[in-house]
Amino acid sequence: MSTYALQSVFAPASVAVVGASPRARSLGRLVLQQLREGGFAGPVGLVNPHYREIDGIAAARRFDALGFAPELVVIAAPPEDVAAVATAAADSGARAAIVLTRGMGAGPDSHNAALAAVARARGLRIVGPNCLGVVAPHARLFASFAAHRPLAGDLALVSQSGAVAAGVLEWARPRGIGFSAVVALGDALDVDFADLLDYFAVDRHTRAILLYLEHVRDARKFLSAARAAARGKPVVVVKPGRHVRAPADAQTHIARLATPDAAYDAAFRRAGLLRVHALDELFAAAETLSHLGNASGKRLAVLTNGAGTGLLALDRLVDLGGVPAGLSAQAVETLDAAFPRGWSRTNPVDMLGDADGGRYFAGLQALLADRDGDAVLAMHVPTVLSPPRETAEAVARALEARRGGARKPVLAVWVGGDEQATAALNAAGVPTYASEAEAVRGFMYLVRHREAQQALMETPPSLPEDFAVDSAAAQAVVADALASGREWLDPDAVARLLAAYGIAFVRALPAADADEAARVAAPLLADGGSVAVKLLSPDIVHKSDVGGVRLDVGSAEAVRAAAQDILHRARARHPDARIDGVLVQPMVRRPKAREVIAGIADDAVFGPVIVFGSGGTAVEVIDDKALALPPLDLRLAHELVGRTRVARILKAYRDVPAADEGALALVLVKLAQLAADIPAVRELDINPLLVDADGVAALDARVAVAPSRRLHRGRGHPRFAILPYPKEWERSIVLADGREAFVRPVRPEDDAMFRAFFARVSAEDLRLRFFRAVRDFSHDFIARLVQLDYARSMALVAIDAASGEMLGAVRLLADANYDRGEYGIMVRSDLKGAGLGWQLMQAMIEVARWLGLNVIEGQVLRENSTMLSMCRQLGFEVVPDPEDATVMLVTLPVGRKVS
Repeated sequence: MSTYALQSVFAPASVAVVGASPRARSLGRLVLQQLREGGFAGPVGLVNPHYREIDGIAAARRFDALGFAPELVVIAAPPEDVAAVATAAADSGARAAIVLTRGMGAGPDSHNAALAAVARARGLRIVGPNCLGVVAPHARLFASFAAHRPLAGDLALVSQSGAVAAGVLEWARPRGIGFSAVVALGDALDVDFADLLDYFAVDRHTRAILLYLEHVRDARKFLSAARAAARGKPVVVVKPGRHVRAPADAQTHIARLATPDAAYDAAFRRAGLLRVHALDELFAAAETLSHLGNASGKRLAVLTNGAGTGLLALDRLVDLGGVPAGLSAQAVETLDAAFPRGWSRTNPVDMLGDADGGRYFAGLQALLADRDGDAVLAMHVPTVLSPPRETAEAVARALEARRGGARKPVLAVWVGGDEQATAALNAAGVPTYASEAEAVRGFMYLVRHREAQQALMETPPSLPEDFAVDSAAAQAVVADALASGREWLDPDAVARLLAAYGIAFVRALPAADADEAARVAAPLLADGGSVAVKLLSPDIVHKSDVGGVRLDVGSAEAVRAAAQDILHRARARHPDARIDGVLVQPMVRRPKAREVIAGIADDAVFGPVIVFGSGGTAVEVIDDKALALPPLDLRLAHELVGRTRVARILKAYRDVPAADEGALALVLVKLAQLAADIPAVRELDINPLLVDADGVAALDARVAVAPSRRLHRGRGHPRFAILPYPKEWERSIVLADGREAFVRPVRPEDDAMFRAFFARVSAEDLRLRFFRAVRDFSHDFIARLVQLDYARSMALVAIDAASGEMLGAVRLLADANYDRGEYGIMVRSDLKGAGLGWQLMQAMIEVARWLGLNVIEGQVLRENSTMLSMCRQLGFEVVPDPEDATVMLVTLPVGRKVS
């Protein structure tokens, strides 16, 4: 239901409390007190058949005796009464309820199940049960039993824990931090993180959203809402449980590397959320982001009157991945003229211990103008000759003098925390920190948030033209294994599966015993080569643990001896294990190759995840890995590689040439495609995967399969938390002039195609589409057109079958409630009358039905007679916009069939 009726939670016209009693510890009584003392402007009523009044408020026996219909109801009744109270509240006209009651149980016969049935049937939104309540200071709504009422502000806090929410309110109060809203979700029977992300993303009182999150129930809904919210506002999340291990039954290296927290981290990164690791960081990040916006890069210049503090700041900067800014020749020349001899002439810019306001003013002016830095940290250590207030006011004046120019973030540390200095800096919009470490961390929040935003907007490079997979052959391999009841693919099946996706694999030959091993090795040894001998057992996943691997074996007799020893050791250590023999594999001579690991793991919340990291037998000890949620494109694959330590040695060093990172990234994209095509693949472990200047080759691989079970509700892939490219919407059409066109969903790599298309659209057609003259299309604008969340937005592009040129596109954006969708369409100016617009509109209507929308709507300029005529023919209702005489509103109930 998403944002449906949430306005009634945060800005209701009236409130009723059910369950208050005269007891001192009565939750209902405490909430009633908070509502009254907080100054809620609307009527506040009390429903309780057992008392005439509580604290001077008359109690009504029933809702219909209140004298008004409550829009919001706060319920603190016993568990067995909650469903009946909710029923009566909804029947009286209530649109939402906050349920404080705990102990509601779980399962089909629980009190929670009864409450859920009432809420669904009557459209009643539920916050809780077992929650702290809701605080909305701008509406003076304090429907909570938190100890104190917070200030009004612009931070929205959504917490899964009532204790954490209460603690945060106490922490924020003496620091003067205010909130637009505070919500503790409790059991989250109805209203969840995704609903509130959708709501606060468009809430005018909210500048940044803070999340305390312990777990996600609906991963697809959460990620869709989080991505949409993060496009417009900073969303900062803290999640406990960073050191929880992978499930005990994880058998492959890949599965053990894919810890639950690593999967959450990958999800947050993919959605553009900024993750921090403590509650104080939550606020520090939100305050820094909301006051300073974004830094254009990670280069920080430090301006200080003490070299030691500046050097400590730059040390911390490098620790966190930032870059000390250089000083341009122009900046040095300017500062030489402003500072006395002896200043540092480098970063940190040490103005000497007697630096006064004049030096701070000149120094900051020069660094703000210097193109070699992206932000400035101003630091001050008080001395008799360098008073805190004077220098702080100089910083404020320097910023004021730069108003209207390029904005460059400025952060400050005034050691000793002089109140007047801090006030002057804060008034100028400069956040202050207690130490250089905190200030640098604040700067890196800006950097990480900018990188997250860029990741949402960047478009990937195109896949190679020869990128092709044989998904049918791969599906047949897995289907055969499932039909045979196998949980692990045999070596031949693994080789065929990887071959279907073009992943080079060094095939191994099976041998049932030592003598057969010697025979199958003979041809491989004939030309002077050598082989590896490995244990073959479906029950012993890690062969090295039982001495089940021998490398560089050079003769048939040595192969026989190695096989005998491997089989003997395995049977002795695991007498109950199935042991099918050994594998004989030619030794691969790539002396300058790096060993990495790559594969697919299955997370209980998010489904398939792609894992990459350092390979070899010690992968879990080294624990150098990164995860990403599929689907992947090449940009995301390169980014995944870059987040590991092993990425450093993929570069050239000494006499070792750079590895082919393009080929490596392509393997990761292929694994993501395999996960999309074959949901039955639960684990795929390639270790080691060799990568060098000549490409990649898999030396060993394990694949686990199981019948696919739907993990996520709704349309699309049954196990992907992020909807993959919806191939089912591809189709071919024929235009009125006989031209053939291919219609497909828009992909992120369509950036260049869209840019070329707009060059073929007349200025007048652009004005009719965008309601204004358009002269240039920025990268961000194009990125928003091609970066789609297929769960709530869809765009179809028509491409000329002969030339590959874009002919037109139609898009549909669903609202958060999946009730209405807004459409937009554009066809190349030279194709009017070819029937393309009509066919694209019909396809868009089909998409709306597929998404389950009720209504399609749009705005059309009154003068755009062609579009208005087509809308009428398609069955749209066309009426004037009551707020704009130049615009017509068009709406179509999606259930209506188009003739």
